[in-house]
Amino acid sequence: MKFSNFLFPAATSPELDHRIVNECLREGQLCDELGMDMLWLAEHHFDGICAYVDPVSFAAALAASTRRIHIGFAVAQMSLHHPIRMAEQMSLIDNISSGRLVVGLGRGTAYNIYDYQGYGIDPAEAYERLIEAEQIMIKAWTTENYQHAGKYWNIRLPRLRPVPYTKPHPPIVRACSGEEAMLGMAREGRPFLMNIQTNEVTKQRMDLYRKTMRESGHDDETIARGVDNTWVWRNIFVAETDAEAKRLALPAFETQQEFRKAMRKRVYQEQGLLLKEEVGVASRDQVQHSMICGSPATVAEELAKIDRIGVGGLLMVFRIGPMPYEVAENSIRLFMGKVAPQFRRREETPAA
Repeated sequence: MKFSNFLFPAATSPELDHRIVNECLREGQLCDELGMDMLWLAEHHFDGICAYVDPVSFAAALAASTRRIHIGFAVAQMSLHHPIRMAEQMSLIDNISSGRLVVGLGRGTAYNIYDYQGYGIDPAEAYERLIEAEQIMIKAWTTENYQHAGKYWNIRLPRLRPVPYTKPHPPIVRACSGEEAMLGMAREGRPFLMNIQTNEVTKQRMDLYRKTMRESGHDDETIARGVDNTWVWRNIFVAETDAEAKRLALPAFETQQEFRKAMRKRVYQEQGLLLKEEVGVASRDQVQHSMICGSPATVAEELAKIDRIGVGGLLMVFRIGPMPYEVAENSIRLFMGKVAPQFRRREETPAA
């Protein structure tokens, strides 16, 4: 099981933007120094929920200031990007990073109507734009004298430059918030990113993912590769003791939830609609499912439950809500120093 940091820092006021963006860059560099496997970047606009806003620009900054850690998107909102421009940018970052880029794509946020309004995009077009854009990007990376006539784009392209460092192109992964989307990836033999779910739902989906891949005719090697490149999301906080972890992390989580709820309430009052109405309380909003919090021993015990499910990696948010950078940094250092080695040792122990 691989470990990653999902860099998802909030700036609750414009006055905090500069500090939070630069602290997030330091956080990514720290993870590189400590030997973490990946960094993941989000995309949210106009509200401070994701301080750096643009994962493409931020990925370039990280690629130039880190040495070995891989960098991926969880996810880029493809309805807001021109596919050729995106393909060029991905190819450039792939070259800057010498092949450390993972292109995570999604339809876009299910909540923030102003993400679409700010870019002049009809949210009803988001999924179709994602599918067409992904096809264009792959062809642009791999085809000379490429022409495309589609619903949203008409393109004539001599050759995309720079050519990708990774051949034939950087790996692509799709975010799947629901089971049906995940099944589509399984049928195609592709990995996916899973949002926060209970351990029970995570197991159900991973079992169904393997079963569907097998029934779709994929061999054991393809199934293993798909699982190895599938990541599931949890919030993580590590302190020396369980009590200290709860004292620091739980208020930050509650403040984060209130900030996001207030934002969605404001949007509804201003716009008269949300893109997605939820029934019940989502797993990501329930601390018992969303967060693994405690001493190194407690966190390792909880991670072992996910490890037994069989996933490729954990996509983890360490800096939660208004948590100070130094507090999150200590959590990351404890995780990499006292939690991660337990799983690395287990993987390196020869079978009996």
